[in-house]
Amino acid sequence: MKRPFRTLACTAALGASAFSVPALAADHHQESAHAPDEAHATLIDRARNEIGHARFQQGPTGVLITIELDTPVQSAHGWHGVHLHMIGDCSNEDFTSSGGHINPSSHEHGLLNAEGPDNADLPNIYVHEDGALRAQVFTDRVSLHGEYDAPALLDDNGSALVIHDNQDDHSSQPIGGAGARHVCGVIEASR
Repeated sequence: MKRPFRTLACTAALGASAFSVPALAADHHQESAHAPDEAHATLIDRARNEIGHARFQQGPTGVLITIELDTPVQSAHGWHGVHLHMIGDCSNEDFTSSGGHINPSSHEHGLLNAEGPDNADLPNIYVHEDGALRAQVFTDRVSLHGEYDAPALLDDNGSALVIHDNQDDHSSQPIGGAGARHVCGVIEASR
């Protein structure tokens, strides 16, 4: 039996009312409330050249960090320690202006240390023979604004991402033998 057009139109109108403007607005608000908060850092080398960037995405249980070099670093082939430092300052030549590791609880250094890790410890990253670097690491030991009681990267004095000359052995003190600071980036809120 064929339904008259009026019945179909009425059924369609009733079905559409289930998706009223207030309901759609509520759904949009929920999506916005769960959108990840973000920060970024422009990475510079000791010669003050901008060579890459890092992106920090706050999730419900930690921060996803994406690191990319835009300019290949030929002399940096191999594994490198990467840490989060407690001051957002890369102004001096050796990047020591970024202070020490974020470590308010004074844990020992190292992902493999029974007395660690400190909040700043991250897995090593790898620079390929052609100087390319693209890496993602996740940590639940820091946050962007103090979420889940983890130290905030975007606190009053900021913080910095530092890539070291050598790989981190994840156990020896104070920085796992990672050596001098090779690359630095001040972590800033993204707008």
